[in-house]
Amino acid sequence: MTQQLDLPDIQGNVIRPYGRFGYPVGRYVFYNIKDSTLGRAFVAALTARVTTSVDWGPGPDQRPQPDWTLNLAFSYQGLKNLDLPVASLIGFSPEFVQGMKDRHDILGDNGPSAPEHWDPIWRENREIRERDVHIFVQINARTPALREAGYQWLQARVAQYAEGVSLLSGHRADEGALIDYQDVEIIFENGKPTSKEHFGYTDGIGDPAFEGMPNAPDYVLGRGKQMADGSWAPLATGEFLLGHIDEAQEYPPAPDPQLLSRNGSYMVYRKLHENVASFEAYLDQHAEAYARSCGQHGASAAERRELLAAKFVGRWRDNGAPLVKAHDFAAKKVFDAQLAAANDAEQDKLLSNWTYDEDMSGGKCPFSSHIRRINPRASLQMIRDPGDKPGSLKVSTDAFDTPGALSNRRRVLRRGLPYGRVKDRSRNDGNHGIVIMMLNADINRQFEFVQQQWINYGNDFKAGNDKEILLGNHSVDERYPSKAVLQVEPDSEHAPYFLSKIPRLVETRGGEYFFVPSMTALRMIAKGLIDPT
Repeated sequence: MTQQLDLPDIQGNVIRPYGRFGYPVGRYVFYNIKDSTLGRAFVAALTARVTTSVDWGPGPDQRPQPDWTLNLAFSYQGLKNLDLPVASLIGFSPEFVQGMKDRHDILGDNGPSAPEHWDPIWRENREIRERDVHIFVQINARTPALREAGYQWLQARVAQYAEGVSLLSGHRADEGALIDYQDVEIIFENGKPTSKEHFGYTDGIGDPAFEGMPNAPDYVLGRGKQMADGSWAPLATGEFLLGHIDEAQEYPPAPDPQLLSRNGSYMVYRKLHENVASFEAYLDQHAEAYARSCGQHGASAAERRELLAAKFVGRWRDNGAPLVKAHDFAAKKVFDAQLAAANDAEQDKLLSNWTYDEDMSGGKCPFSSHIRRINPRASLQMIRDPGDKPGSLKVSTDAFDTPGALSNRRRVLRRGLPYGRVKDRSRNDGNHGIVIMMLNADINRQFEFVQQQWINYGNDFKAGNDKEILLGNHSVDERYPSKAVLQVEPDSEHAPYFLSKIPRLVETRGGEYFFVPSMTALRMIAKGLIDPT
């Protein structure tokens, strides 16, 4: 039986990546609560306008799509300042209670990513009480003008409760200016909107599908969990929403009462600066040598760069073609022809419906590439069968009868948009990057595990200390340079290629852990009616 979610009770940013639903611009605003009574009144005023996950569009059971959306989340200190009972507060996860800044060592936020280099709004967080981030307000809109309209509506609510709630400034903008909010928006190419980020990769293709999501059944292909018979099924709802069964057939740990936690989620907010100049220079440095090493002698300079860039992430930059289906120029040409001849639904299947079963060597998609580290699918559970030929592999299905059970417990929903514009690709010091928001039911088991063990450490991939190429916290100390291996297939006549002295391509500029309550919980918080007994 298909699970039915209570969509009117779930905030809209949990179910929908707004950028792909007609909202190309956003504004993120943060507040400090000075008075709990006025703070709850402010929450009540905003809750009346919060966007839920109900269906949009024509029809008797649907609502018109709003011009701009609004969603709320709270830090642990924010919930504490709203006077939630201690018996409820102690039920939140230790990671959420500590906050992102205090867990920077676990996350690998060191060197240029260390908290002392974060934007002031995050750098001063937890140090100055009046600067502590308590409430996160997310606005997404159809146009910049409508974004401004939503922000003005929000400002009017703030003015009503100014004695109890204050806006927090301190977001870095162009030329080092500090402003009152974080703007984000999609990137345009030749006047057309794209799904790309500033390095040029197509983003958001493999976002997870879970039970109860109001999506077409085909969306689950490659995005859900791979079953023993090779089919795909949605992930358990409890991997992303509290109060629901997860992949272990358990309820994820959550605070009491149930009405406070059910249909809520933890959100990881991270502002990531992209060192575009370092990225471009590193491609230039290694593209020709890599092309020679893998026998692509006849490729043009531009083609060589694109091949190497694809190896960094596991997808080609122009259209997101996965390397497991298009590992070289010849295979890419065939794949592109298939993509061009397909309709939208078929294109989606081509981009998402695949496994690593035919690439256990990493010869097509390297073990240190972005998509293999973020979602290894079932590739970490391949075992040798003593009855088969030497070296043969098969999928272990001992854990919950699903080949990718280990990976299924590490998935996160990805939200957010790029920020800033790259004005000079030869410089790293511009104001450009991506604000990524990740939703999960267990910060430690999901986001933090992936960040620590799969991005900044490679042992699960038999890659030792090799980090993920794009997001890894590569050493800025030349005595301890980062490397990664671009593998070859077992029967290849070519040798693996070693990427050496990988620069820090992405730097953290701030962030926090938040709780995204359900609509029921928002109303209870606003009225001060949380009763854990």
